[in-house]
Formats: sequence, C-alpha cells, structure tokens
Amino acid sequence: MKTLKNPIKVAIIAASLTLAAGNAMAEEVTWKMATPWGGGPWLERDAKGFAKNVEDLTGGRIKINVFPGGTLSNPLKVTEAVNRGVVEIGHNWMAYDWGRDRTTALFAGYAGSPTPEGYLMWLYEGGGLELWQEYRDEEFNVVSFPCAIIGTEIFLHSNKKVQTHEDFKGLKLRTSGAWAEIASNLGASTIVMPGAEVYTSLDRGVIDATEWGSPEINKPTGFTDIAKYVVVPGMHQPGGVLECEINKDVWAGLSEEDQQAIATAARLSMYESWSAGANADLSAFKEMTDGDNEIVHLDPDFMATIEEATNKWEDEQAKDNKWFARVLNSLRDFEGQLAVWPEYRFPIGGKQ
Repeated sequence: MKTLKNPIKVAIIAASLTLAAGNAMAEEVTWKMATPWGGGPWLERDAKGFAKNVEDLTGGRIKINVFPGGTLSNPLKVTEAVNRGVVEIGHNWMAYDWGRDRTTALFAGYAGSPTPEGYLMWLYEGGGLELWQEYRDEEFNVVSFPCAIIGTEIFLHSNKKVQTHEDFKGLKLRTSGAWAEIASNLGASTIVMPGAEVYTSLDRGVIDATEWGSPEINKPTGFTDIAKYVVVPGMHQPGGVLECEINKDVWAGLSEEDQQAIATAARLSMYESWSAGANADLSAFKEMTDGDNEIVHLDPDFMATIEEATNKWEDEQAKDNKWFARVLNSLRDFEGQLAVWPEYRFPIGGKQ
C-alpha cells in the first residue's frame, strides 16, 4: 500500500480488502485479456491499469495478463473471443461490433455523443450503465463494464483546409463506423482502411484527411508532420467509452466479493482514464499549437449542419432497431437535463 499515491484509490482498496477478508482462501486465477490495441495509452495505461486495479481490489486473487491486439484474437473481434471462451476477458471499443448492431456506436462514441463528462454522468447517474449491461448481455452474451473514457477527438488531420461545409464536400476522408455514413451524407468521399495504412495514405495523397483520436492519441502517429491542418472541434466524436467484457461462465464462477471488486475496478479505471487522458491531451494539443501546423476551427454553420445530419441519421436508425431507439431516447433525455449546465457552471478550463 505504501506505493499507492492516490488517496481515493488507497481508500477503495482498503475497503475492498476488508470486505473480502472472508474470501481470503479463494483460489487464485490468472486471466488472459484480448485487446485491439497495438500499443499506446489505451493498452499501456487503460487496459493494464484496469488489470492492476482488479489485482489490487481482489487482494491478488485475480491476475490479468494483457495482450496486444492480434496476439490472442482478431483485433476487431474481441467480443467473439470472449464469448467463445478463447479468453476470459477483453478490453474493447464496443463499436467494433458495429457490423452486427449499430446500437454499439451510441455507447462507444459517435457524432451525437455526449462529452466525456456527459458520458460519466449518464452512465452512473442517468441509467446508462443499466442499459449498457442489459444490452451487452441480451445481444452479445457477455458481462460488460465501461472501464475507460475517450477524450474529445481532433476532427481532422488534413492536407486541405476544411472549415465550411463546401470545404468538406468531396474530401477523401479516412474514417469508420457511424461517421463514415454521416460524412458521406454530407458529401465527403469516405474510405475505410486498416490503421497501419493511414499514415502512408495521408502522406502519399491517397486520402486528403483522417480522423483518429484525441490529441494524446494522435500526437505519436506523426500525422502533424505530414498534414498541415489540424481541424477542431471533434464534432464526429465529442466523447467515447471503452469497455471491459467478461465471459459469462467465468463471471458466474466468481464470488460476489470478487464480482463487486471487478465492478469497482472498472469504475475506478473510468475516473483514472478521464483524469490522466484529459491532462495528457492538454500538453499534446499545446505541442500542436506551438508547432508548424495551422489550427482550423470549424465554421459554426457547418457545425450546425453536422448536428442536423447526425439527428437525421439517428432517427433513421431508430425506426427499425428497438435497442437503438431505447438507448437513443435515454441519451437524448439526459442531454436535455444537461442543457442547463451553462446557466450555472463555468466551462472546463476557465471562468470566461
């Protein structure tokens, strides 16, 4: 315990160990965790951080070995690997299951998402967590917890200046998921490609622009070295969430104490990823602004157009998908409650 510097974490672990004292003789197990991540903060900080929290909160009874994407399963089929029992647990972005059901985008992050702070409140205070777990259980047969927050993304790293809707039309854009459809409806020429090909394609002009992640995630990619324009804000994904999903048979074999410890570890990891990721984004974006890139802010009229197109896309999906409609209604209801936020709260980052 002497090595722990976070007093909140110390208190949580101490309480967990006290509650689990009666379970001290339980058998120790080691799980394999599949991920889609080849490296970076989502692997090194978030997935491994969750594994460390689980080990701490179970008094070492559950150890999780975290593997990079492609080691144990197809990087885009982590849920399948968990469901089939190839691994006990996965760290995943739910929308990688987009092809099976588009409802996954509502939980994972897309153009209509809340901010990271909005996601946190909706999940833990607005009924989102209950919907999340019921959906994953019913439609994918896994036990799932939100376990990391994704920061607001950079809208584009682009070789062409994009500020207005007219600038966006005809843009050769690398993207995926919901935004691929919405951006196409807005006139972009969208291209889906493996992550390993994006840098070379941007450098050679195969694509004009790419979206990828938040400043922290994007800075090491080198996109700023080959694309002059950094376009903000991330209208295509204001926020997002990663998940930790567990095989149902494995989960059923756990004691109630260890199940509660894992749930607590997931919630703690959400806070830690939000805090560390948001802080890392500050310095990463400052490097972009201090460098040779031109920071471009989207025209407000174009932002309104994106919001309108997103609402239309949402309504179309909800017509024929009961789960999509149910989650969308919950999100919209909660965002309606958040509308009063600017009336009494300062924006994050200042008192202006």
